[in-house]
Amino acid sequence: MSAARKRVTPGSLLPQFPWDSLTRAKATAAAHEEGMVNLSVGTPVDEVASIIRQGLSEGAAAPGYPQTVGTPELRAAIVAAMARRYGVTGLESAVNGGNVLPVIGTKEAIGWLPFLLGVGAGHTVVIPELAYPTYEVGVRIAGAELLRADSLTQIGPASPTLMFINSPGNPNGKVLGVEHLRKVVEWARARDVIVASDECYLGLGWTEQPVSILDPRVCDGDFTNLLAIHSLSKTSNMASYRTGWFAGDADLIAELVSVRRHMGLMMPGPIQHATIAALNDDSHEAEQKQRYSDRREILRDALVAAGFRVDDSEGGLYLWVTRGEDCWQTVDWLAERGILVAPGSFYGPKGAQHVRVGLTATLNDIEVAAARIRG
Repeated sequence: MSAARKRVTPGSLLPQFPWDSLTRAKATAAAHEEGMVNLSVGTPVDEVASIIRQGLSEGAAAPGYPQTVGTPELRAAIVAAMARRYGVTGLESAVNGGNVLPVIGTKEAIGWLPFLLGVGAGHTVVIPELAYPTYEVGVRIAGAELLRADSLTQIGPASPTLMFINSPGNPNGKVLGVEHLRKVVEWARARDVIVASDECYLGLGWTEQPVSILDPRVCDGDFTNLLAIHSLSKTSNMASYRTGWFAGDADLIAELVSVRRHMGLMMPGPIQHATIAALNDDSHEAEQKQRYSDRREILRDALVAAGFRVDDSEGGLYLWVTRGEDCWQTVDWLAERGILVAPGSFYGPKGAQHVRVGLTATLNDIEVAAARIRG
């Protein structure tokens, strides 16, 4: 009798969960006599707007299963918000042939995207040199080959199936302009490469104005092989709601719908109601952006005064800073002052001398952190 085939556990395919390695620095920061200020994660701390909570309440009584494609009202709200907020025109909200699909938070959507698109062994997926860790996780789960590259010339003769881009970037806040994105689209079209553009921070531009991969200035209104990934976790403080969406190529959307339906990947009905309320109201989003802008200015000034250099950071929820030393030395320096940040090495080898400093803390905590940094 032949020996049983050894089972491969999914966890064995994945890297160490990054934040587990922050245990020592977290203990140091927590021991500060005035307490810890945690700037290491991008989780919102401000309250969810009342109009969103009202939408959640109004949808709370629905007893039946929601549809994977979302309600007509939700799809229409996504299309309208993409046009109004980001200048993306030409999207359709129809069930069949439509260009949008709600998802259960974009971490899930990104992590499963390669697998759900049939990307696997024998395929190559390109991710940025500095990248949200879930891109790599998704590639590993799918069994595909990973290639880190920030420029098309770095890709060389490789023939990727899928490319992730991210603007404004996490962790570095770099914004990719119209011309850069046009070159990416033209290159991908010539090679039949799918481009997944993570645009979860698109509403948080600071020194540069971010644009969508679906912007007509970028793609000329042709969404073929393009997917934009959006979230309300940051701009509407809805991280706990797990709400986001795909927009773009109708054929790719249809592929995703067909698989996600079988897997029961559907946004809960009450969350759909809350999402509609968030998408239909721009005022709460503008207020939240101003809060982050105020916190960013305070932190940035303190870091520069303390001898840090701020790189990129043109958009998003983080400051990407360096003192020209190993990132873990910087993590320790800040931890001794009761401030926890994320080491740049979490996001790829290129981040070895940077740390990511989050803006997601209360104004009071940001001011406390700034005072400690200044000394």
